[in-house]
Amino acid sequence: MSSMAEDKEKSFLLFSSSFSYREVKPSSLLRRFRFVVFVVLCYVLWLRLLFFTFPPESSSSSERSVAGGHRHCRLSRSLDTCHPDIAPFYIHSIHPRFNAALMQRCLARPASCDVCPHVGHRGLGRPLLRLPLRADDVVGTSWYATHPLAAEMLFHHRAERHPCRTTDPEAALLFYVPFYAGLHAAANFRQKNHTRGDALAVDLAAHLSSLPSFRRHGGRDHFLTLGHASWNFMRSPAYPDLGTNRLLLLPEVANMTVLTVERHPWEGHNQFGIPYPSYFHPRTAAEVAEWQAELRRFRRTHLSAFVGGLRSDEDKGSVRSTIMNQCWKSNRCIPVDCEAARHECGDPDRVLDVMRRAEFCLQPPGESFTRRSTFDAVLAGCIPVFFSEHAAYTQYEWYLPGRPENWSVLLQRDRWDRVEEELARIPRAEVERMRETVIALIPRMTYAHPEANRSELGFDDAVDVALVGLTKRIRASLRREGGVKAT
Repeated sequence: MSSMAEDKEKSFLLFSSSFSYREVKPSSLLRRFRFVVFVVLCYVLWLRLLFFTFPPESSSSSERSVAGGHRHCRLSRSLDTCHPDIAPFYIHSIHPRFNAALMQRCLARPASCDVCPHVGHRGLGRPLLRLPLRADDVVGTSWYATHPLAAEMLFHHRAERHPCRTTDPEAALLFYVPFYAGLHAAANFRQKNHTRGDALAVDLAAHLSSLPSFRRHGGRDHFLTLGHASWNFMRSPAYPDLGTNRLLLLPEVANMTVLTVERHPWEGHNQFGIPYPSYFHPRTAAEVAEWQAELRRFRRTHLSAFVGGLRSDEDKGSVRSTIMNQCWKSNRCIPVDCEAARHECGDPDRVLDVMRRAEFCLQPPGESFTRRSTFDAVLAGCIPVFFSEHAAYTQYEWYLPGRPENWSVLLQRDRWDRVEEELARIPRAEVERMRETVIALIPRMTYAHPEANRSELGFDDAVDVALVGLTKRIRASLRREGGVKAT
């Protein structure tokens, strides 16, 4: 027994000495502490990355509607009142495969198309923390790295909470079909089988034609939005390689009103331009006023700026190459090369900083007539310089002042080789007047934050302007038909 006691005592002493030895080594504890802190920081940064990249789950009525697609949501009207110039509109409850499923597929496979990595936060994209003058928390920011082709998603989410929305189709004058056709086209642009490429659009048309509300006026009181140029949806036998599908050529869509970021200048009789989304999505009128005041105070150091790169099309490429060469050679022009390897055009801070330092922003045609850069320029208070009337004047009639020369410059072909000379001769007083007009355009060309309440917003954003235009157009159409409502 005594030997067992001695063994236990020795074991205890050995354990105690070992324990004591470890405790008296502060360097070892410090290393372990640093390792734990490092792991915790990595975990926190990982969570923040997930938050920036993908939208958080929300229990709001708006989110539930998008997730379910075919379910109604309970509207929260609070103190909001319907705009007097906007008729009540109804949002069709179409199957999720026409909108929500397309977005979820993008989130699951972000590499499937250029737009997919940016559809988080209900189409707003990644929150930006560097742009606000006063850094708010992430949840409250109004600045996002929004993709230029996200207009159809932003419009849908704004419309869901709009005070003029009604859940009673009998009370509606306008009917909105929330099909994410642009997102579908972007994810299927490599599809060579035309039947497969057209299938979703054909299914939507068949569904609409079965609805009593659609048949009542042959679709004349219905509208949809497109985040892509309209020619992407006008593939015809004469041009089988132009466009992703034939959505806009389907008979059921012929009478509908189509809101698109670029209308067809000659064949878009039922198409109306809406702005490309930029980076600012304000929640209140005060935010807009603060940004406008900052632009008025900002010192313009250069005559002009060009944000863009060369295109493969020979004619448009020649315009761009002419503009780029002049800008690169001049010390009065700031160039931002959009070559993919440089990643400069994907940095909203860089783009807006350059445009805020220039009096004029050059807008030669891109892959098509219009450019998202035009709306970035407006957001920066930079006067757009166009080289074709179809870059804006024939596109966005609901949004622009009646006289183009009040807010922009149009250079004809014979002046493309002396851009700086033409801009420099514009009197200083006229430049300041034009810039003030551009700054005043910011609210109506901006997509407000989906969570904004009209009572706090206090201005008409891009969605409001479109709904006003739709109301006038559809009322006039139904009046000619003899079936206009009193709403």
